[in-house]
Amino acid sequence: MTTVNLHRLFNPKTVAVVGASEKEGSVGYLIMKNLLEQGFKGNIIPVNPGHGRVMGQKSFARIEDADSAIDMAVIATPIRSVTEIMESCGNAGLAGVVIISSGGKEVGLKGRQVEETILQTARKNNLRVIGPNCLGFVNTAASLNASFAHLSPLPGKIAFLSQSGAVCTSVLDISHRNHVGFSHFVSLGSMLDVDFADMIDYFGSLNSVGSIVMYMENISHIRNFMSAARAVSRVKPIIVLKAGRSRAGAMAAASHTGAMAGEDALYDAAFQRAGILRVNEFEELFDCTEFLAKQRRPGGSGLAIITNAGGPGVMAADALSSHGIEPARLSAETLGQLDRILPGNWSRGNPIDILGDSGRDTYLKTARICANAPETDALLLICSPVGTMDILGLAKALAEEIKTFPCPVFTAWIGGINVESSRKVFNQAGIVTYDSAERAVRAFKNLYHYGKHIEMLHEIPVRTDTKLVINRQKAMQIIHEAVATGETSLTETEAKELLKSYGIPANVTKIADSEQMAMEISEQIGFPVVLKICSKDILHKSDCNGVVLDLKTPAEVRAAYAGIMKNALEFSPGARIKGVSVQKMQVKADYELIIGAKKDDQFGPVLLFGMGGILTEVYKDTAMGLPPLNRPLARQLIEKTRISKVFKGFRNLPPAGMPMVEEFLIRVGRLVTDFPEIQALDINPLMVRNGEMIAVDARVLIGPSAVASPRHLIISSYPWQYESKFQSVDGQEFFIRPIRPSDADLLIEHFNSLSPRSVYMRFFSPMKKLSKEMLIKLTQIDYDREIALVALMGPDSNRKMAGVCRIIDYPDGKQAEFAMAITDGWQGKGIGAALLGQCLKAAWDKGLERVNGVVLAENTQMLKLGKKLGFSINRVPEGSEYELIIERKDLKKAE
Repeated sequence: MTTVNLHRLFNPKTVAVVGASEKEGSVGYLIMKNLLEQGFKGNIIPVNPGHGRVMGQKSFARIEDADSAIDMAVIATPIRSVTEIMESCGNAGLAGVVIISSGGKEVGLKGRQVEETILQTARKNNLRVIGPNCLGFVNTAASLNASFAHLSPLPGKIAFLSQSGAVCTSVLDISHRNHVGFSHFVSLGSMLDVDFADMIDYFGSLNSVGSIVMYMENISHIRNFMSAARAVSRVKPIIVLKAGRSRAGAMAAASHTGAMAGEDALYDAAFQRAGILRVNEFEELFDCTEFLAKQRRPGGSGLAIITNAGGPGVMAADALSSHGIEPARLSAETLGQLDRILPGNWSRGNPIDILGDSGRDTYLKTARICANAPETDALLLICSPVGTMDILGLAKALAEEIKTFPCPVFTAWIGGINVESSRKVFNQAGIVTYDSAERAVRAFKNLYHYGKHIEMLHEIPVRTDTKLVINRQKAMQIIHEAVATGETSLTETEAKELLKSYGIPANVTKIADSEQMAMEISEQIGFPVVLKICSKDILHKSDCNGVVLDLKTPAEVRAAYAGIMKNALEFSPGARIKGVSVQKMQVKADYELIIGAKKDDQFGPVLLFGMGGILTEVYKDTAMGLPPLNRPLARQLIEKTRISKVFKGFRNLPPAGMPMVEEFLIRVGRLVTDFPEIQALDINPLMVRNGEMIAVDARVLIGPSAVASPRHLIISSYPWQYESKFQSVDGQEFFIRPIRPSDADLLIEHFNSLSPRSVYMRFFSPMKKLSKEMLIKLTQIDYDREIALVALMGPDSNRKMAGVCRIIDYPDGKQAEFAMAITDGWQGKGIGAALLGQCLKAAWDKGLERVNGVVLAENTQMLKLGKKLGFSINRVPEGSEYELIIERKDLKKAE
């Protein structure tokens, strides 16, 4: 089921309404009414047995009886009849359907069974399905209102998606009042088939859509969602209101949509990683929507605030400060210009209080000066009905003036009935307006922080050439042996050996199963020592008083051993106890941290970082993130915590060493990425002393995994399995590996080494250089959507990129297109054959069925290589290019 079908579904030439009716107030009546009144230019075909005509349109008993080809159908009949109707739609060659009918999974098991039958029918007939239990959708550009909503949205560039029909209608109401327009308005309902990922992908491809706003209760197919959102958020803002933050809210969402919402903090982590702005309230969602509809996003934090009264200005400044932002500092030049027009006792700072007895002209001049000041990234205009100010006249004057300002401008006209007419003026003029300073500041903050976050996600990492040294084989042995014997956890010693295999240092830990052995090990290690209970059935050692610190003599060790064993047996009589672990007592740490991970059923492995020790659950100074991580992402995760504020050193505390903390997080992320058998992992405490880190306690829970790595992740990871060494035809060794974000400099050097002819052969245009946006696109890739391999020549310290090959998936997930460029000096040496061969291997591993590429006729070397690798070569009709095609099935036949 393809994006082509979605395009036909949302841009039909002919629409059928199954269940169309002339009974006023019925769903079938409202859908017909909306289609006709919106002015849809295509054909509208009512389908309802026993009705010759519906609202003047010729009606048919069945879809198959229609006298013209149908692209999509809106089904407004009882859900028990939908499967049969879907069969008819499939037979008639429709692209998809909108199922308005309720009674699916939201009513329980019987409804879920009905939905499953509908989905099987849809897949069999290559039909896309919106709904069931939905309001329908609107495409304003096509004048298509295929819904039973009471209003049609105004035209605009925002695409709105919602699982709730009630939220849709509420947003529609407010949007008309505030003159906010939409390109599309889609009620997804239960998301049996078409979900948020499909819609984000589709809207991402449309020039008519400038931003995407969503009301969400749950996510289906979360890996697809993350892939789509990460791709589209690079170029279009995505804002979401995710309901179900509280336990009660999550339960309500579950009963409403038929799917239990996940833990809210994990959604936060996922949205942030995907580049999505999350808001917490309906009002906040619409405030951001209105800002995006009427203004461009602020490019910086420099907000200038103009007010005709001191109080609202103070409230705006306080609101800004509460979000960690300070008002723009006015330059001496700006202050000088303002001094010449404002009363002598004006505030001489930002917020700029022009004082209540200043007139309209003074306000306008002040706004002009601030809007054009270089320190102003955005301008907030506040007005209250005080003094002699003509607030309506000011609003009318500003409505024209603001359109000429070079920066984003938004307003807060504060008051009730006396200012309604002023806000109406702004709305009609397409100017952002709010009823309080706090709301205005919150919208500014959200969109500014969103922009900064997108910048961070697109940051090109510094190339360090530091390769993580890990012993995957040893880790695999530890985990697989434990899983094979049915164990659900590792012992502390096994857990620490696992960490060491991935480069995470841990203190020496030995197991003693008797008092005598405990004393002997203590003598070997050296006093003072620590004894801890060693049992896979007692995960939190302190819960059973199973830890004794600072033991200085053999006698103390003997007594501690006996006490720990007694406490453990009393705490858990059936526990399997191996004895105690004996460790050297650590000197007091500068910091105690926690690094952990857990495998969530929906989100896969999730990383946790923060303040450690026994009080970690009390202070709750932790943050969550998703693997895989690079250094910028690890740093961002660390900086969410309060403890990170002292990592540069504080009073008598030495620096913690941020690069080292980042690396530990990356290593743990790599560990849980490589081994889906890890169900949970805790390093607590992770002690930091004099800039060195060591894991003092570790816990690892394990279990069989239904999927192999990396399919347990919701974000595609670096596919290390495609790293290989090769030799050129003249005997020189080169290294092929997947491209990395830090390869930007290497890619620039590679591009600059290409002759103009080679550039034209690759890009089909005479490009002079790679822009930053292009570099990001070419190096920060989603391996679920494409594979890009590079060939590197020379030693590690001075490697050069000799070639790049890409295979980019089509939306259907079955076909892909390849492209390749080899540095001129390395052409004809077998590098291209090795690169394309490895890329094709990756393509077949992903399940792709067909790979094609277009090659210019003069690119004889590429044509020769294609023939060698088994591509069929065909001239493009009426063109000067050849199309190269290779299919997996042909390779299987050859085998």
